[in-house]
Amino acid sequence: MLSANYKLTENEYTMSLAIFDLDNTLLADDSDYLWGQFLVDQNIVDADYYARENERFYQQYKQGQLDILKFLDFSLQPLADNSMHDLILWRTQFIAEVIQPILLDSAQELINKHKQRGDTLLVITATNRFVTEPIVNLYGIPHLIATTPEMIDDRYTGKVSGIPCFQEGKITRLEQWLKETGHHLNGSWFYSDSHNDLPLLKRVDHPVVVNPDEHLRQHAQNANWPVISLRDQQCPVHHLK
Repeated sequence: MLSANYKLTENEYTMSLAIFDLDNTLLADDSDYLWGQFLVDQNIVDADYYARENERFYQQYKQGQLDILKFLDFSLQPLADNSMHDLILWRTQFIAEVIQPILLDSAQELINKHKQRGDTLLVITATNRFVTEPIVNLYGIPHLIATTPEMIDDRYTGKVSGIPCFQEGKITRLEQWLKETGHHLNGSWFYSDSHNDLPLLKRVDHPVVVNPDEHLRQHAQNANWPVISLRDQQCPVHHLK
C-alpha cells in the first residue's frame, strides 16, 4: 500500500470533481455503525436488540450482502421515535465524543490539496444525512450526497426518501446531482475503502482505493488502481503535487 505518495501530472489534475466516501475512508471507522452503538450506550434504544441487529447488519455490509432497505427500516426508526430537539442534542454529543477522535489529519490534508487545486469537493455516502452532514461540514466539504431520511411536518418518519445512496444507488444519485448542478465526471476522482463502491469506482476517471477491504484490495491490484493509506498520521499526502 502506498502512503498516499504517488504523483500526478498537472494536466491530469485540474478543476476536477473530487468525490470521497466517508466511512472508513475519511474517517477511521464507520459513523453509521458508531451512531447505532452510541444509541445503545445512551440507553436511547433497546440495548440487547439494537446492538445485536446493528452488528448483524454491519457484518452483512462488509460481506457485500446488505439488504439496504431492511437496514434502513432498522437504522432510521430511532429518528422517528424521538423529537428533533433530542436528536440534535444527541448528535452534538455523538460528534464531539465519537466522531472528533476518528477524524484523520491525512484525510484533511488530502481534502485541502484538492481544494487548493480548485476541484469541486463532494462526499457520497450510504450513511444517512442526519448523521453525516455535520461530519462533512467538519472537513469543510461543501457538497454531500447521502441517504435521505423522509421527513413530514418537521419530524422524521423512519422511512427513506428517494433512492438509498448505496452501491448502484450511488451512481443514480450522483447522476441526478450532476444533472442538477451542471458538473461532469471528466477528470473525476473517487476515494473509497469498500468493495460496495466498485460500481462508482469503475465510473470515474481516477479511482483511488483507501485502506481497502480485502475484496477491494484484490480488485485494485488486478486493475492497477492506486492504493493509499490515510490512517498514518505521520505520513503527509504527497500525491497531489
